[in-house]
Amino acid sequence: MSFQIIVFAIVAAVLLFMLYNVLGKKVGRQPTDNKPMPRVAVGPMAGSAPPVPTVDPVTAAAISGLKARDPSFDPARFLEGARQAYETIVQSYAAGDRDTLRPLLTSSVMTSFDAGIAARTARADREQVEFIIPPRADLESATVHDERAVAKVRFLAELRSTVTPAAGDPVVDERRTAEIWTFERALGAADPNWALARVEPATA
Repeated sequence: MSFQIIVFAIVAAVLLFMLYNVLGKKVGRQPTDNKPMPRVAVGPMAGSAPPVPTVDPVTAAAISGLKARDPSFDPARFLEGARQAYETIVQSYAAGDRDTLRPLLTSSVMTSFDAGIAARTARADREQVEFIIPPRADLESATVHDERAVAKVRFLAELRSTVTPAAGDPVVDERRTAEIWTFERALGAADPNWALARVEPATA
């Protein structure tokens, strides 16, 4: 084995460890703390709709900087879009779906996720992630930096991960996670979509 291959294996292992810590860290604050999370039935329900996030006065004050530059910013609508993006990104990363991930991530985040997907593919592992209940999304802040809108969202979720190795039985892991995701977009750009710029574990 060449020196370059050894280095690649070490880097891939470190990236996977970091991604697992971010996407799978159990913490003290749980999805059901402070606010009740809705229960969902197995399978779609006719006429049902996802919960609409609400914005309290404290959060409204925290986003006043962005509202001053972008009066059209709708916190509740943004949170619902962020929650949907969270589910899509987590499940697409597990499935190794680069095409779905690419327009949702900044280039630096995509590079990190791509390395994790490549390492998992090299092991011939397959992974599937399901949300046990809809994740909770709380807007921590929204402001403007260098002509870019920056919004931080705390996500609390309960996940079921099934990893099927190349040889062996599937391994199922149920866990609760808490992360803060930072989304960005350029002010005044033709593309109104936000991109994930940073993922970090939330404090308990």
